Amino acid sequence: MIGVAVVGYGYWGPNLVRNLHEAPGCRLIAVCDLRKDRLAAVEKRYPSVRIGDDFEMVLRDPEVDAVVVATPVSTHFRLAMGALRAGKHVFIEKPMAASSEEARLLIDEAARHRLVLAVDHTFVHTGAVRKMRDLVRDGLGEIYYYDSVRVNLGLFQHDVSVIWDLAVHDLSIMDYVLCEEPVAVSATGMSHVAGEPENIAYLNLFYPSNLIAHLHVNWLAPVKLRRTLVGGSRKMIVYDDLEPSEKIKVYDRGITLNGNPQKNGEKVYQMLVGYRTGDMCAPQLDMTEALSRELGEFIDCVEHGQTPIADGHAGLRVVHLLEAASRSLAQRGRLVELNSTRRAA
Repeated sequence: MIGVAVVGYGYWGPNLVRNLHEAPGCRLIAVCDLRKDRLAAVEKRYPSVRIGDDFEMVLRDPEVDAVVVATPVSTHFRLAMGALRAGKHVFIEKPMAASSEEARLLIDEAARHRLVLAVDHTFVHTGAVRKMRDLVRDGLGEIYYYDSVRVNLGLFQHDVSVIWDLAVHDLSIMDYVLCEEPVAVSATGMSHVAGEPENIAYLNLFYPSNLIAHLHVNWLAPVKLRRTLVGGSRKMIVYDDLEPSEKIKVYDRGITLNGNPQKNGEKVYQMLVGYRTGDMCAPQLDMTEALSRELGEFIDCVEHGQTPIADGHAGLRVVHLLEAASRSLAQRGRLVELNSTRRAA
């Protein structure tokens, strides 16, 4: 049994605690939080779990093999580094850290002690995103675009912009699904609350091929939307995370190019574009709760010394993109070139 402690019982903490309490091969040892009302809620629902506000006590506990960090981004590095130096495996909420440098230091520390470092990129563990990855790799043809809308009214964050809060989801999905890394990013946005980070933003990501990605994230929308379009040369996907069952729809639609491009005097490249309209299908998806699958994978990786799907390097790639997008945002959309952060094969 892997002994686990959770640090932070705010917005996401209750979901983590619930799944860890039920996870096979896991024993939830303790929950740590600075607010007494949150700890009281833990004590009421999970009377066998130890509670407290002393993180150092968690680190000294020999029964704790792994620490789950579910606190504000600004605290991730300090808490995760403390856990790694204490010899604890770490599962950390996204985004992994407040900077690429912090992310690299965490990766190096985990490698030094041969510890598992996992990042909570929850969506890559959903049946819908896994199916989308399969389709992108074998079924859509050449990928033309990734276009996402992720908007709702709130929750406003005071320490990070809407990019770090909402765009992080799509960036982690794209890192998992797409077959190439972006080479540049441009971002624009605005804050409508004085003294607070941007609450609406638009990101454009450019790839070595003809692929382009566009993300719209917004805390000021009247409705909640979680919709993504992925267009390919053969087929196209509509992914709606709010759909109760048919989250993925695959359309056999697109264009066909008829004729050969030719020069004719001063006229160049005349070509007829035809439209192909075929069937739509909604593939069957694995509906297992993503967080349950993800935490189960983490426990298994700790037990067997394996590498999780969303490891520290995946977390670093996403933080690297968030940093570049933030620089572009601060300069009203200036294009920011990206260096690859992937490990050599």
